[in-house]
Amino acid sequence: MNKLLTTLFVLAVACVTSLVNAQAPAASAPAAAKAAAAAAPEPKSLEGKTAMCMGCHAIPRYQTNFPEVYKVPMIWGQGAGYIAAALTEYKTGGRKHPTMRAIATTLSDQDIKDIAAYFSSHGKEDDGAIPDKLGKEPDAQVAPLLQKAACVSCHGANLSKPIDPSYPKIAGQHADYLFVALKAYKTDNNPIIGRTNPIMGAIAKQFSNAELKALAAYVSSLPSELTVHPEDRFR
Repeated sequence: MNKLLTTLFVLAVACVTSLVNAQAPAASAPAAAKAAAAAAPEPKSLEGKTAMCMGCHAIPRYQTNFPEVYKVPMIWGQGAGYIAAALTEYKTGGRKHPTMRAIATTLSDQDIKDIAAYFSSHGKEDDGAIPDKLGKEPDAQVAPLLQKAACVSCHGANLSKPIDPSYPKIAGQHADYLFVALKAYKTDNNPIIGRTNPIMGAIAKQFSNAELKALAAYVSSLPSELTVHPEDRFR
């Protein structure tokens, strides 16, 4: 009799335990969802997304030393399509630069779009109109180089109105940066330096480094929409 009662008691406990376990997932689902939501990372604010950019690009005439000493490019007022394309190329390896690649690989596609939109909408604060043509005639040395490179055919008649959103405004950009960028298009088979753009590669490889430097100096001297908006701590 005692053995029978013990068996019945064990069966009853097993049934109750099974019933509780069967109901547990449904009862705990809202709690699990809430816990998962709490664990998910918060979307980065615009300030958070652009914070890494500010450390270099928000300092007027800030210089880097890789692969040589030159001023980092001005990106305020640059086209959104170009900024997005450049960051994507750093992310995928089309542009080789260890620091920029490390930054770009942390960005989602939406982050890149937001960063590009921010910097493109904050150009020069004055309303001075950029001329529709080149704001300065090239000298006798540069004129044939400019014609050979056909810069205006892609970057616009004033080199500040590119024909494609993924092309940059180059008028007024730092000369030393332009020179380094142009040389990068000439670089092949280097794991940490170079840019893989077939159009720019074909153009840049037509010129000696001295000619590229002369072109960069001229383009840098033109009226520009590009600028730097330093944060207070960098003023």
